[in-house]
Amino acid sequence: MKSAKPIYEQIYETIKTAIAEGKYKEGERIPSEKELADSWNVSVITPRKSLEMLASEGLIFRQVGRGSFVKEPANNEMKVVPSSRNKPVIGVIMTDFDESYGIGLLNGIEHAAEERAFILLRRSFGSVDKEQAAIREFMELGVDGLIILPSRATFFNSEILKLIVDQFPFVLVDRYLKGVAAAAVGTDNIGAAKKGTEYLFDLGHQTITLLSPPPVSATAVEDRIEGFIRAHVEKGLTKTPLMLTEVISTLPDSFKEANIAKDLKMIKDHLQKQKNITAFFAIEYNIALLAKQAVEELGLSVPRDISILCFDSPPFKPGAFTFTHLLQDQEKMGQLAVEQLLGLKNSVRSLQTTLLHTKLINGQSTGKI
Repeated sequence: MKSAKPIYEQIYETIKTAIAEGKYKEGERIPSEKELADSWNVSVITPRKSLEMLASEGLIFRQVGRGSFVKEPANNEMKVVPSSRNKPVIGVIMTDFDESYGIGLLNGIEHAAEERAFILLRRSFGSVDKEQAAIREFMELGVDGLIILPSRATFFNSEILKLIVDQFPFVLVDRYLKGVAAAAVGTDNIGAAKKGTEYLFDLGHQTITLLSPPPVSATAVEDRIEGFIRAHVEKGLTKTPLMLTEVISTLPDSFKEANIAKDLKMIKDHLQKQKNITAFFAIEYNIALLAKQAVEELGLSVPRDISILCFDSPPFKPGAFTFTHLLQDQEKMGQLAVEQLLGLKNSVRSLQTTLLHTKLINGQSTGKI
């Protein structure tokens, strides 16, 4: 007959009995979370609870990256016993990072976790497959929670769905995913894009082109486009705003010479066709660099002929050209992600989305008409 007990209790009792009967001897490794999950046809979350119960009773000890073993190890074994887990292990998965975006986010995560958690990092480089693999690897390793900056994809991956079903603690950063009940920390991208567009309006610019990658369901791009459109509507400009939403060469998995050349040509063709354009609003710093190169290759200059505003920028360096940009509070974002994750781990479940404001930083790339 099928047992009425939860599966995690059945796994717990099976292993406890095997230890009592000597099937697993002192110091011997018992099956891993993944092995148990495969054998019982369940998610790794289920056997994890079973192993935690066994560890709390002192029947096993657990070593991060090695597995679970019966009782105390012999004196010549490396001891990474439960005391090494007095701080939780957090897995961080990001698309990529550089000076303009990502390093500040990592600094915030590291600062918030300094005395409270261990941090492990993986990059997906915008690949859904790599993102899924990273989640699986972290789960098999036995992390206590995940912070995920989702890849730019037209769908969220199945591994995130599993996390939701299993109520495993995780927090999304920089963007949220539509239709997903998950904690998230990011930027008020609609408000920020409105602020940037209105700043250009105040400088006298009326014909502005937005430059972005294709809109995706991971909402940062969509929200920035929405903010750009709202600013035009509120300004009373009834014509459809100009937008180039096919810039792909700055995406983590598309940074190739052929794509760069294609994007430069597209921007230059747009400038030559739309002679009344006076400003670009690039939703990323690297797109702003492309726009500046395209302008200069046409014999024009920034900001005399074309102004450029963007999101984020590397730290100021003496003598370097600086873009007027909307600065995201990356460090705060990282800190809040850790705080929210630790709250979820401690059963203070809050699946809210927290959005932070940006600060507009004046640079050399914008000027009055």
